[in-house]
Amino acid sequence: MAHIDCVVDTNPMAQEIHSVSNHIKGTTTAVVAMQTAVVLAEKKAADHVCDNVNKGFYTLIRSQISQKIAKLQSDVDSHLMQLNAQKKQLLAIRGRMERDYNMISSRYLKLFNGLNQNLKQRIFELDKPTVDFAVKELEKVSNRTKYLTATVPVSQLESLAASQKIIASNVKFRGLKVINSMSNFLADMSEQKKLTDKILLDERSTVENTSLSVPIVISECNFDKFDNKNIDIQLNNVQLSKQTQLTIKNTVNSNIENIEWQPSKEIDKEVKSEFSKYLSNSGSSQRVKDMANKLFMTNNYQTIKNE
Repeated sequence: MAHIDCVVDTNPMAQEIHSVSNHIKGTTTAVVAMQTAVVLAEKKAADHVCDNVNKGFYTLIRSQISQKIAKLQSDVDSHLMQLNAQKKQLLAIRGRMERDYNMISSRYLKLFNGLNQNLKQRIFELDKPTVDFAVKELEKVSNRTKYLTATVPVSQLESLAASQKIIASNVKFRGLKVINSMSNFLADMSEQKKLTDKILLDERSTVENTSLSVPIVISECNFDKFDNKNIDIQLNNVQLSKQTQLTIKNTVNSNIENIEWQPSKEIDKEVKSEFSKYLSNSGSSQRVKDMANKLFMTNNYQTIKNE
């Protein structure tokens, strides 16, 4: 049996196998990269589709809400314009009624003043006979003591002292009656004067010119976007007549444009105290009171009060 010794070089084969292995690894890497890219592309496409769907839904809902808002805003604007026109008409009617009221009140004031003068003259004429009677009888009343004195014969010297005593006693008695009558008359006059002062007005308050300080509350607010201002004037109606209140309101309305509002640096102590009292006496819940106090403390307001 023959033996043949062969020497086979495996290096080329190993090199080729190594080269093939490298190509296989590159192919595997490329396949993995392609798969990753495909997955990423699918994810981006899905995200893009979702974003477009969400954007379309949001745009649709927003468009519908915008249309409803525009419709409601149009309705509100039309109603506000109508209310504004009605307000102007009512203000014009109010001004015309105030002018008519002032004219009618001044006319009736003159009429009643004339009636008062006529009644005063008639009362004077009614009292004139009594006054004339008192003047005519004054002399008789003054000489009544002389007419009523006792007269006794003075032919005897013994009766002189008795006559003087009788005369003095009569004079004292008449004087006491006169004093009592005067006291009663003065007391009756005092009571009558007190009663008259309660009924009649003080003449000095209507004749003399005096200056009085009257507190006035002016509130102004804007209730729409047309910058229509609502001004309300409040007065103390306890000690002021209707005519005085109307005159003060007309004066304030004519000069209200000249009032300059200034921002207040801090909350006035009197306003804060009164608001705290009003809030503590309120029957609202504690949550409502806390919210009202918070809004009051954070509010910025203007005032015309001179510091």
